[in-house]
Amino acid sequence: MDTPSALRDQPRAVVLAGLLSLAVAMGVGRFAFTPLLPMMLADGVVNLAGGSWLATVNYIGYLLGALACMALPWVAAAWYARWHPARLARVGLVATVVLTLAMALPLADTWPALRFAAGVASAFVLLNVASWCMVRLTVLGQPALGALIFCGPGVGIALTGFMTSAMVALHWRAASGWAAFGVLALLLCVLVWPVLQGRAAEPGRAAAPGAAAHAPAPPPASALARALHALAYGLAGLGYIITATFLPVIARGALPAGSAWPDLFWPIFGVAVAVGAALSSRASAAWDRRWLLVGCYVLQALGIAAGLWWPTPAGFALGSVLLGLPFTAITFFGLQEARRLWPASADSFASLVTAMYGLGQIAGPPVAAALVAAGGEAAGFSRALSVAAGALVLGQGFMWGRRCGGGRRLPAERPPTIG
Repeated sequence: MDTPSALRDQPRAVVLAGLLSLAVAMGVGRFAFTPLLPMMLADGVVNLAGGSWLATVNYIGYLLGALACMALPWVAAAWYARWHPARLARVGLVATVVLTLAMALPLADTWPALRFAAGVASAFVLLNVASWCMVRLTVLGQPALGALIFCGPGVGIALTGFMTSAMVALHWRAASGWAAFGVLALLLCVLVWPVLQGRAAEPGRAAAPGAAAHAPAPPPASALARALHALAYGLAGLGYIITATFLPVIARGALPAGSAWPDLFWPIFGVAVAVGAALSSRASAAWDRRWLLVGCYVLQALGIAAGLWWPTPAGFALGSVLLGLPFTAITFFGLQEARRLWPASADSFASLVTAMYGLGQIAGPPVAAALVAAGGEAAGFSRALSVAAGALVLGQGFMWGRRCGGGRRLPAERPPTIG
């Protein structure tokens, strides 16, 4: 058994470790590709179709990794008991560092496999770190602090975005960018390592005073309500991912050559994600999650429209903020609502809606690449963004039109996964 660390008994240290772990898993393992894509295109090491494929295989890896991670406690219980969440998260963090550094090598044929594996690793880190931190904070009597770890993806996106802006100004090549992000991930892992160790709670140990109590589960909603919610959540994945994959490329094509702004919109998005995560954690349990989700979908649709209707630095900056603020909130509220809709099978339904979100993400980059190939970059991306905004409008329509009664939040046994 791992020797407990004094740091893991400090709630703030646990929160910081979780936040930085998610910065590595999401900000580097998944989304560092977005700011580096324009550099890779400029270096001529990949074209837009190839870049779309690299994004897609990463999202496929994330989806399969999330599903595999959710299945482990049931299909390999003995193995999982030995390889508990902290150990699995550490393996995923090491893999993220190695796979990111490997992208700096001039071995383009290996890049799809590396990006796929990075997606798997990021899912393992996110799910296991979230699980470990939530349980650990409950044991320490501070469960409410758990929501703050989900600021990590935004912090990671902002760090990689600002670093990319500096790299572009210094005329770095994309390979150097991948190497720098690998080093960043390694440094963050060094900070996490002393805290992320051992089991979150000893068998049979009761939670400290102040831990959240579980409320009685209401009866399940109708099959139609569950289906509409799953479809709406999947449309959210499609709606945001086109912008989240191609934002710097789109902005670079719309603004005058040589403008420094295109490399700043991605870190602006990251800061907004972190702020939105912090704000969403303060939402009252009494607020109807359906209406909160409708508001989030509308904000993201307006963020996409801002770049379409107002293709200026101010328009893209506003769009980045509106797209980023609800990014984590959609995950929080969507999975809370999923648990309310089918309390008897909460984990299974949460897995289903997570898979739907993943499928939406997987569909986005190929759709955008196909539209660009058919109509040219400017017209193609305009059509792709219109599809994304339309998906969000349709999703909020499904959410608004549901008639399943009540939206009260239930305590989540499994932490939400981020798209």
